Amino acid sequence: MTETAAENPGRTDATQMLALYPEMAGKVAVVTGAARGMGAAFTAGLATRGVNVVAADINEGQMSATADEINAELAERSLADKPGRVLGARVDVTKSDDHEALAQVALKEFGRIDFWINNAGIFPFALVEDISPEQISAVLDVNVEGVLFGSQAAARHMAEGSAIVNMSSVSAVRNRRGRGAYCTSKAAVAHLTQSLAVELGDKGIRVNAIAPGYIDTEMTRWVREDPAALANALDSVPLHRLGSPEEVFGPLLFLLSDSARYVTGHSIAVDGGSRHV
Repeated sequence: MTETAAENPGRTDATQMLALYPEMAGKVAVVTGAARGMGAAFTAGLATRGVNVVAADINEGQMSATADEINAELAERSLADKPGRVLGARVDVTKSDDHEALAQVALKEFGRIDFWINNAGIFPFALVEDISPEQISAVLDVNVEGVLFGSQAAARHMAEGSAIVNMSSVSAVRNRRGRGAYCTSKAAVAHLTQSLAVELGDKGIRVNAIAPGYIDTEMTRWVREDPAALANALDSVPLHRLGSPEEVFGPLLFLLSDSARYVTGHSIAVDGGSRHV
């Protein structure tokens, strides 16, 4: 699922980082936007650590293939590792009922929901004067309402000590030409995360967000396919390379774990320092 630095200049090897949280084994997670990119990396990483995952995407065929691939890889591991199981499902994150149906799948199959990762998102391009009603509606529906509806479904069925993680972006605090709609949506996610943390704290549910920068996924493939864009990206990142999905997974794992049980309402930047440039 990953590429080497030789295949992609500006990115380091996505070697698996050692992070052990034994308390997570046997728990249950729901991940949206899980057919590829960071969602697939999150799903694989959690399942490797013994978490059972309901992985969902609007592309049902691709989601099924990804789930099969991850389960096949897990089946090759030692029984002593006790990996989790991945169940692929379809979800349209713009529909509240789809999130509730997803929660019911997790409850029926695994009996509980401990973690919910609102990862699905879209990344449209248009200069501000060209943003259409359809584009702004679509990006707010997927990137903002999708987070709200997912969090609502999760909160209805989660017990005290559970955790929700949303995907914001460094674009929530930076302006990028042509990404006005996207930046606006991610700023809303960051603020919504704080609102959810305040209100769901009454139930003992923690809510945080991760704000990635230039991460090498399908969504940002245009960067590395354009030499000028890649050079600009690397110059704007103090670490002078793109990040990998696995490097976003590390902070996600921390936020879900008991090590972060007094952490809520925060957005953690995983951007190589780009928000400071």
